[in-house]
Amino acid sequence: MATFDYFIVFAEMRTGSNFLETNLNAFDGIDCHGEAFNPHFLGYPNQAEILGISQDTRDADPFVLLRQIKHQPSGIGGFRYFHDHDPRILDECLNDPKCAKIILTRNPVDSYVSWKIAQETGQWKLTDVKARKDGKATFDEVEFSDHLDKLQGFQLELLNALQTSGQTGFYVSYDDLQSVAVMNGLARFLGVDEDLESLNKNLKRQNPSPISDKVKNFDQMEAVLAGLDRFNLNRTPNFEPRRGPSVPTYVAAAHAPLMYLPMRGGPETQILDWLALVDNVKRSDLLKKFSQKELRQWKRKNKGHRSFTVLRHPVARAHFAFCRHILSTDKHSYTGLRQTLRRRYGIPIPETMPDSSYDRIAHRTAFLAFLTFLKANLSGQTAIRIDATWCAQAQSLEGFGEFALPDRVIREEDLAVELPQLLEQIGHQGPIALGENQDDAPFMLAEIYDSEIEKAAQSAYQRDYMMFGFDSWR
Repeated sequence: MATFDYFIVFAEMRTGSNFLETNLNAFDGIDCHGEAFNPHFLGYPNQAEILGISQDTRDADPFVLLRQIKHQPSGIGGFRYFHDHDPRILDECLNDPKCAKIILTRNPVDSYVSWKIAQETGQWKLTDVKARKDGKATFDEVEFSDHLDKLQGFQLELLNALQTSGQTGFYVSYDDLQSVAVMNGLARFLGVDEDLESLNKNLKRQNPSPISDKVKNFDQMEAVLAGLDRFNLNRTPNFEPRRGPSVPTYVAAAHAPLMYLPMRGGPETQILDWLALVDNVKRSDLLKKFSQKELRQWKRKNKGHRSFTVLRHPVARAHFAFCRHILSTDKHSYTGLRQTLRRRYGIPIPETMPDSSYDRIAHRTAFLAFLTFLKANLSGQTAIRIDATWCAQAQSLEGFGEFALPDRVIREEDLAVELPQLLEQIGHQGPIALGENQDDAPFMLAEIYDSEIEKAAQSAYQRDYMMFGFDSWR
């Protein structure tokens, strides 16, 4: 009797998962069906179906496809799963001891640089070195930190699930992919006795040169990485220090014993500007990227410290997220998600912005469609993972509570009253002027808000309205 019914390869972009899949599929008894639960496509770009299941069917009920893979006619089937794939199936797979877990990891610095070069060149696979495109990555500290947080957070989620359920996974590092012995061992783990004599070499390493030759601002990257705990650069399941999912986002004043816990989608820019003015410094001088150890040290050093976060009305927060990350096509845009929301969820936004035909009426229609999507997304009914920018604020507070809850939860409309009180509590000689919040573009919420929008927001954010007692925005 087979030990496993199916398998899942937990991986991320630029970790070698295509190469791993190619070699898994070289075994007669193994079928890996690509990124079967990627919310933007089915298995592979432009593929119509997997085992007779279409993308529309999968999006409506992902468990239909999961059952097909689990019970495919011959051999053992499986798929690759990244942290942003359909979250509805994750718990089912993690809790199923008949699902084999293969966990592929790569040094996150290498995967980040590889990802940046692929973005620069537009080349995501290489089968012929003659077609190779040259490019260099530009290291961005904030972007890399976000990349690292997502990878580590997901790896900890997997590790905890395996530990608490008494299961074990087959760990494969990027460097292991070149070992035919490891591939044969993986096949035996899946219950296949066949051995490969050699690996499939059709896929070529795209950027084999030293990392110092692949990064334009290598000196800057080296300086940033020198300030990180080096064990975080290549997290393994046994040895590396754990880090809470939200602690690195906390921001402390340069000198005053005051800390801000940002609620994504809130007035972050406005608060950070104010926090810099508390000590009359630049925003770049604020203290960021805390580890749990560093945060404990900061708390011990700063007696009488205060921390706070800011609640924003759900309608205003959803409108901010829509304008900044979905409607926009600038550097803040969630490009891939934007295209998926247009194509598969019917959100009527232009292909690019700005668009002269996109008027106030079109904006209202599109925002209403986005709120409808949010209701399904927050209820776990879509293939799209819930983004921190629009998740329930009650959920964000629970996340803070895993390590340290804020002393104050301030509503955005009460900032002018409560921020001076905070300064008074830490003995700061205020007041400090709070700057104007940036308006959403191209239309402000006030220009489109009505009872229908409020009703849609309340339907999407029932938990926040109930937990925090929000009334109508206007």
